[in-house]
Amino acid sequence: MQMLSDPTEPDPRSPDLPEPRRRRALLFVGLAVAAVAFALALQIGLCDNFVVGELDLKGFHKGVLEAVREACGIVSLGILALLAGVAEPLLGAAMLVLFAVGLGSYAFIPDFRWLLITSVIWSQGLHVWMPLPDSMTLSLAEPGRSGFRLGQVRSAGAAGFGLGIGAALGLTLLGVRMRPMFLVAGAFGLLAAGMCFGIPRDLKTPGPRLVFRRRYGLYYLLCFLDGWRRQIFLCFAGFLLVREYGTRLEIILVLLGTVQAISYFTMPWVGRLIDRVGERRVLVFYFTIVTLIFIGYTFIGNRYALYALYVSDNCFSALAAALTVYVGRIAPPGERTPTLGMGVAMNHVSAVLMPLLGGLLWQHFGYQWTFLAGVAAALVSIAVAFRVPRHDRIAEHAEALRCDRADGRS
Repeated sequence: MQMLSDPTEPDPRSPDLPEPRRRRALLFVGLAVAAVAFALALQIGLCDNFVVGELDLKGFHKGVLEAVREACGIVSLGILALLAGVAEPLLGAAMLVLFAVGLGSYAFIPDFRWLLITSVIWSQGLHVWMPLPDSMTLSLAEPGRSGFRLGQVRSAGAAGFGLGIGAALGLTLLGVRMRPMFLVAGAFGLLAAGMCFGIPRDLKTPGPRLVFRRRYGLYYLLCFLDGWRRQIFLCFAGFLLVREYGTRLEIILVLLGTVQAISYFTMPWVGRLIDRVGERRVLVFYFTIVTLIFIGYTFIGNRYALYALYVSDNCFSALAAALTVYVGRIAPPGERTPTLGMGVAMNHVSAVLMPLLGGLLWQHFGYQWTFLAGVAAALVSIAVAFRVPRHDRIAEHAEALRCDRADGRS
């Protein structure tokens, strides 16, 4: 039986703040997420054209790069354990400085070896940061509105990403080369670190940050499978368009900008949808769409149809927020950050394996087999998502807890 927490239970980590200060704290979380997204937009938007045009990477090299970079997600577990008890905003600020230094260094790298080194630096900072915004948002959210607040923060991220894509496109049209743009990305990473100082410093996780419990096994498995899907897209979808179809940087940036324009307006709606219909239905629908998209990547040879799939894949990935809401419902507040951190690690176990496997499949059998591996993972994900408890079961459990507490007081 899946153990469920009361989603209306106050978070003991949440500071006792007046409502205006609570909203201000959420604003700074959103600003930090937006600034990180701006920097990451430059990295994602430029990366495929950069590694092909400047360093002439092949499919196998791209797989090795992503595997090494994503290994940082596993190392982040040890870092989080060593730094247990540090205020989450301060930890986030330190990691974002690391992120900024590594990403800005892309402006000076001469070859593939230095690309690997600098990628590890910025990726390590980013991966320790990754579970922190969700954890802080869950702590600051009002009872019953966690999905809505997560949607708002992710909308801020989508806005920052869209502005980053717009800036990259504008600079490209003005004739600015790719390397100086990475310095801009580093500057926004430092700006995000500064935003963390506007968040209350008493947002801390009591006890150890490493939590691996059997009752969260379904969440860990879904994170592993979603990491498989995520890496096929991040590592190989854009690379396919550039390497096999010669897609120019301006077109990649326009596609990403389209995605973010859509995401900005749909993220809060996605959060409300999760709160209303539950994580199970959203996740089943999400992985079904992912399956169809990967089938399209495998068998469609028209570049414009592939552009449409590229945009669709990005947009529907917002539904993965259901995994975070699921943690907020099944884990007690003191275990949310370590559980989210373990989810990130499980996500990155597959994120290390998939690029290596995908690169080998690409090199020896063609890119179609890389995306067929994604189809297989998405089909397994659908079956696993059906095991997520229904929304009404979680609500009934919360009501039973409230009744028990009321009986105890009477």
